[in-house]
Amino acid sequence: MIIVLNCVIVLDQTHCRSRLMCCLSALSVKMKLLLILSSVLLLVSPALAQSSDMPYEEYLAQLQACPKECRCPPSFPKAVYCDNKALKRIPTIPPHTWYLYLQNNLIEVVSADAFRNATQIRWINLNRNRVTTKGLEEVGLAAMTHLVHLYMDDNLLTSVPANLPSSLEQLRLARNRISKIPAGVFSGLDRLTLLELQGNKLQDDAVTEVSLKGLSNLIQINLAKNQLTTMPLGLPVTTTQLFLDSNAIDKIPPDYFKGLPKVAFLRLNRNKLVNKGLPRDVFNMSSILDLQLSYNQLTEVPLIPSGLEHLHLDHNQIKNVNGSDICPVPVDPQVDYATETAPKLRYLRLDGNEIKPPIPRDLIVCFRLLRSIVI
Repeated sequence: MIIVLNCVIVLDQTHCRSRLMCCLSALSVKMKLLLILSSVLLLVSPALAQSSDMPYEEYLAQLQACPKECRCPPSFPKAVYCDNKALKRIPTIPPHTWYLYLQNNLIEVVSADAFRNATQIRWINLNRNRVTTKGLEEVGLAAMTHLVHLYMDDNLLTSVPANLPSSLEQLRLARNRISKIPAGVFSGLDRLTLLELQGNKLQDDAVTEVSLKGLSNLIQINLAKNQLTTMPLGLPVTTTQLFLDSNAIDKIPPDYFKGLPKVAFLRLNRNKLVNKGLPRDVFNMSSILDLQLSYNQLTEVPLIPSGLEHLHLDHNQIKNVNGSDICPVPVDPQVDYATETAPKLRYLRLDGNEIKPPIPRDLIVCFRLLRSIVI
């Protein structure tokens, strides 16, 4: 509710003080009423706003069932905060919980008993605990048919959990000890769009078409900081963001991206890529927008696709840049390319190489939309 108080204060040298005091006096009563009303609204509105979609009986039951180890804000009754409590077990979760925060504890087992009544959970944060693969009881998660987000970064898992609910959309398992993706573990997870596996112990034989089968709608997969030496096989055709930083990959097969027509963001920083490991047209994809090849062993700039907007080649061994060789269209300073046909590159990073200024003219002639070059 917005209240507009109409009071025009006209200030002049003669009647400035009297008119101002008059106006303030007229406002005083209204302001006092407004302050009282605002105070009442501030007291009741948070609870009303957050609990308006819950029947009163459920609201009371939720707050009364709050575990003594946790915090259940009346203004946010569907959230249960049990984080940073040094818990060794998960307390019994109230029945109407949607958001459960259990990060930064000492939990080793995710038991089905703790969730026996909490079947409406949408979001669980179990980051930074001590959950093992053995301690993750399959029944406990499978019964959560509304679960959308599961965060289990920084635990002690050695394998991707099995029997996850089909409702899951985001699965984060970064910095565990995962070396295995069991065959069929993603079967039925056709809603999963994000899979975070950064900082594990995955090798080439763990990431295959068989192990990834079932991820029919995956958009982002993060396999950075693992033990891969080759490009992962079996990625879904829906993959848009592929992160492979800090592995030991030294080459990309010539037709690798033909099966990945939607890749727009590709990160291969801190690998072992060399010139002969990059076929000339390997990045010739109409979908790609952002390509990162920093901290590799390249001595030449690869052919740049026409639609690419951001290219990171810093900290390689590149000695020079020839715009004529890497330009996706013929370099002709006399031709005024239309915006639709001109290469889209806007950001180019080349620092940490052996390139010295000035920037070659043919590079500017080709990439006329460039806004930033770092050398």
